[in-house]
Amino acid sequence: MYFLKQHFRVTSALVIREMEARFGSKPGGYVWAIADPLAHVMTMTALFSVLARVPPLGTDFALFFASGYLPFAFYQAMAAYVAASVKANKQLFSYPIVSPVDAVTARYILQLMTSVVVTIVVLAICTTEIRHIGDLDLWTAIEAVTLASMMGLGIGMANVALFAASSLYEQIFNMINRPLFMVSGVILVPDSMPHPFSDYMMWNPLVHVIMWFRSAIYPEYTATGLDKFFVIKTVMILIFCGLSLFTGSRILREERL
Repeated sequence: MYFLKQHFRVTSALVIREMEARFGSKPGGYVWAIADPLAHVMTMTALFSVLARVPPLGTDFALFFASGYLPFAFYQAMAAYVAASVKANKQLFSYPIVSPVDAVTARYILQLMTSVVVTIVVLAICTTEIRHIGDLDLWTAIEAVTLASMMGLGIGMANVALFAASSLYEQIFNMINRPLFMVSGVILVPDSMPHPFSDYMMWNPLVHVIMWFRSAIYPEYTATGLDKFFVIKTVMILIFCGLSLFTGSRILREERL
């Protein structure tokens, strides 16, 4: 019980520290957190509205791209933010009460809160189809983004150890991770693509996460091929592997990390 209380106090202090370091004391940092994903959505909207009359779902390009980009960002932003948690807080580990787990937990909490606020604000700003927001299946949306964030947590914890072990791996991972946006169903509806392309895309768990999230926004959307169990199983595997690598890293232990 004492350990849990201490972990809670340390994590709370780290959340505040991370918030000040990330956003600063001025509102500009918070504005940028919203402006960045909004700019991505608006850019895709402007580009694809020239190429097509209507999006694959609904009539609002901005809402369609937001419904794909935002759940993807829950994973991507979380994975990147957690992966840098130990390196960014390395100097604090000289204090016996502060551990790497505290740093990871604090970053997960802060990033999750940030992503939730950003998602709500961006969805409210970018859509003219207010009926979709009114018809939003909130619980389904929460399920999808929670699993996306946990997927990012698992990858992030694994990369804490793997990045520390090899700078080459870090470069390779970042290079491979960049085009992931294009094959995760953000800019299209994977289950409407011809075979075998749709079959290949279904091996990407983020495709299912985005389909899951879109089914919460578009009641008329029948997410053919959505496999929720596959997503849950993937998250469990990633969390297990991430924890194993994180707690078992010899390099981190030697550095008191």
